Amino acid sequence: MTSLIIPTAFHGPPDSANGGWAAGALATLTGTGGALGRTVEVTLRLPPPLEVPLEVGEHEGARRALDAEGRTVLEARAVETDLEPSAPVPVDVARAAEASYAGHDRHPFPTCFSCGPERAEGDGLRILPGPVPGRPGTVAASWTPHASSYEIAWAALDCAGAWASGIEEGPRVLGRMTARVDRLPVVGQTLVVVGEARGSEGRKHHATTTLRTADGELLGLARQVWIEIPS
Repeated sequence: MTSLIIPTAFHGPPDSANGGWAAGALATLTGTGGALGRTVEVTLRLPPPLEVPLEVGEHEGARRALDAEGRTVLEARAVETDLEPSAPVPVDVARAAEASYAGHDRHPFPTCFSCGPERAEGDGLRILPGPVPGRPGTVAASWTPHASSYEIAWAALDCAGAWASGIEEGPRVLGRMTARVDRLPVVGQTLVVVGEARGSEGRKHHATTTLRTADGELLGLARQVWIEIPS
């Protein structure tokens, strides 16, 4: 057994973790041989709490993070599945799209570590993806990391999927994220994050996200399920 503690700085909603960061933190403990280059599926069963030790253990080939009552909060397993990257978006187009980011006017979690416009530069990631002209259901943003880690790469791949699927129309939280990070972001390097909507089924909204360098090199990609919650 080991413990996973999610610091308050990495919140999404004010009282729970950014789903991508929490999922990436558990994904680092899944399998052997290092996290980079492996595809990991993480399911969020409950809102991940902040500053609370979660006991992490193995169960039927998966890593589970349990709360003090023994409930599964997060579950992660290495998987063999193909993930489809989005087509690249030029960095100047991504940067221009940020001006139309819906979260400037309406944001359910404005201090979110990944996409919160109320986070200071260098405190949150401030990935603010706006619609890409000519590509319906696609959003993009530029991003210059101030810090880099596997967990931060997962957080960078997180919220663009929510904005592609229309989170401004109905609040939603991450339910499942299947991701692969091939290379960690380089601090100070200009990157591009792209999110694409992949359809909806009732309260479930599907999306993909992609992280690339300005030259188009693929750093990571993800497939997601977002769960709409009552506003």
